[in-house]
Amino acid sequence: MEFASIRIVTDDVDRLARFYELVTGTVAARPAPVFAEIRTAGGGAALAIGSTATVAMLGDRAPRPGSNDSVIIELQVDDVDAEFARLRDALDDVVLEPSTMPWGNRSTLFRDPDGNLVNLFSRPAG
Repeated sequence: MEFASIRIVTDDVDRLARFYELVTGTVAARPAPVFAEIRTAGGGAALAIGSTATVAMLGDRAPRPGSNDSVIIELQVDDVDAEFARLRDALDDVVLEPSTMPWGNRSTLFRDPDGNLVNLFSRPAG
């Protein structure tokens, strides 16, 4: 088994794809207008972005855009402070400015345009 992706369901694929392209510095693959996928340089799993049309067959049990309150999208970076400075003007909802966590990671947390929580972090040198 191989972990493939986390998919965010949204009402606006273009807006969310642009946001994550800015955050990651990676252009999203767009195999269809209702879907985008971002694979960063590390190559592992992808961040997928799909419109509500991609889950319509699930009916009442389909994910609802903008309703996530339990998942954090985490992206490891070399320099949290530099990334925060680069992104600051594009962020509408900063939850935590760059801070050092008790376990040593440096993190900043913010919400994407749909309200999903994003953590940019770096591990301590060592």
